[in-house]
Amino acid sequence: MESDSSVLTQLESDLANLLKIAKKYEVECLFSGEADSCNAFLEINAGAGGTESHDWASMMMRMYLRFSERMGFKTEIINLIDGEEAGIKSAVIKVKGHNAFGWFKTESGVHRLVRISPFNAAGKRMTSFASAWVYPEIDDSIEIKIEEKDLRIDTFRASGAGGQHVNTTDSAVRITHIPTNIAVQCQNDRSQHKNRAEAMKMLKSRLYELELQKKEEAVNSQNATKTEIGWGHQIRSYVLQPYQMVKDLRTNIETSDTQGVLDGDLEKFIYSSLAHKVSNVRQ
Repeated sequence: MESDSSVLTQLESDLANLLKIAKKYEVECLFSGEADSCNAFLEINAGAGGTESHDWASMMMRMYLRFSERMGFKTEIINLIDGEEAGIKSAVIKVKGHNAFGWFKTESGVHRLVRISPFNAAGKRMTSFASAWVYPEIDDSIEIKIEEKDLRIDTFRASGAGGQHVNTTDSAVRITHIPTNIAVQCQNDRSQHKNRAEAMKMLKSRLYELELQKKEEAVNSQNATKTEIGWGHQIRSYVLQPYQMVKDLRTNIETSDTQGVLDGDLEKFIYSSLAHKVSNVRQ
């Protein structure tokens, strides 16, 4: 009535924020798994494509860190292996917050990037792959029995940026569970003891996720475990040239806002994949 444009602008901003909050709770209504409320471990691995795939893996890591920030989650890089020339070979990130695993769980799979590579002298368009794998951090109320005889524990010197401590002591720890051949490693702390404790926590979470997958496969024929990081296995394509398009191959949801997606705007894809997953279970 007073034609106050500042009030109108504030109302529009408040409504936009309210819509975002409402959408978040709408998505969380689809969380039905027993571990959905847990923290999550996110593992990223470069695949086919050499240096280009290493750079793509680092882009994915940034995308998920930005998404975590949007959702109000805290993140901690547990393990990071740099590529020889650029990017990363692999990374493990702990995502901390209520329903972190619920939000991230459908991101497991192979992600395909198509662009004109800055690492190709001829300026040719290239395709590269990287994978994301997500598993929940289990709490102390869930007991996972691990026999000491089933473990192989290796220590080595940490690598990467980290000041004078790096490459001076064997503080990094790798634990291999021999019966399943699952291997985890941690090098983010100066203390070998703390790195071993974090690695054991990751191993228990991996074994727990393995059991969850076995249960899920009883009602869903899709195999949620790791596959070859290359052609024919991707869940989402990110095309930057000759046109702009991100498309989820499971739900056919797509957008031309590629920069927004790479900056962490993943809600629409996660909502659709969760709804698709719930629909398949009910059928």
